Amino acid sequence: MSRGARRRPATIPGVVSVAEGVRRYLEHLVVERGLAANTVESYGRDLRRYTAVLAARGRTDIAEVTALDVAEFRAALAAGDEEHPPLSVSSIGRAVVAVRGLHAFALADRLAAADPAREVTPPAPARRLPKAISVDAVERLLDAAGSTADADPRVLRDRALLEFLYGTGARISEATGLDVDDLHHLARDPAVLLTGKGSKQRYVPVGSYAVAALDAYLVRGRPALAARTARKASPAVFLNARGGRLTRQGAWGILREAATRSGESDVSPHTLRHSFATHLLDGGADIRVVQELLGHASVTTTQVYTLVTVDKLREVYAAAHPRAFG
Repeated sequence: MSRGARRRPATIPGVVSVAEGVRRYLEHLVVERGLAANTVESYGRDLRRYTAVLAARGRTDIAEVTALDVAEFRAALAAGDEEHPPLSVSSIGRAVVAVRGLHAFALADRLAAADPAREVTPPAPARRLPKAISVDAVERLLDAAGSTADADPRVLRDRALLEFLYGTGARISEATGLDVDDLHHLARDPAVLLTGKGSKQRYVPVGSYAVAALDAYLVRGRPALAARTARKASPAVFLNARGGRLTRQGAWGILREAATRSGESDVSPHTLRHSFATHLLDGGADIRVVQELLGHASVTTTQVYTLVTVDKLREVYAAAHPRAFG
């Protein structure tokens, strides 16, 4: 072996199946890497499909998988089949990352002598600007959720949830993960500790509108929802109609329904988060402050929002400057 050449570890005696390799890898992501549960769940779904595709090709041992197997799996994701529609570029990228991680782990843990996924890369994603809506559109959406004076506990919950999402820039999963104890200090200290991706935590101020909506819900709405369950009371802030913790899907449904009623059809689960960031930057907020509020590890991730505000500046210039057009 030439000097400086990379030595590959020898495999451990005995055969390790792809399914067992996947199980160990997912366990590693949870225990050693501390990845968020949603991320691990997505990787697990991708890797179960990968395992099935390999089995159909006669590959059941992780040490036998070849680079061609991995490349053809990537191609199959884009093409789709009778059971699965073609995946988007971002979904293919996530699946490829999961597969690359699996084989890198197998090599490092001496389950295989080579990494067949090393040269297989995710497709380049198309650059998409975050979709933010105007301040007026946000107000219409919030009003469509209902009033804090309403007697219906679900209306109070919906208004509090949407006010919280827009007032803090929280991800839907961060909002649904909140417990009542996380808000016990809200009256004297209007801020909340959010737990984001990778269990990273950050303090975010909570505006007066969101505080008022939360107060109305916690006092007059949540107790009525909590009383609907025969099980042990949930500690969650946001409860579903049966008194259990509201799911991400349930929260997204609330946002989507309010958007539809307000006439805002083009929304996503991150619409209020994107609008939160864009409106802060429009108002002159420093980009690094916005980075901290959003919980981005790198300011590069946050900088995409500046492109949105530049587009707005171009629109204003084109409409208002006397010499914008010749």
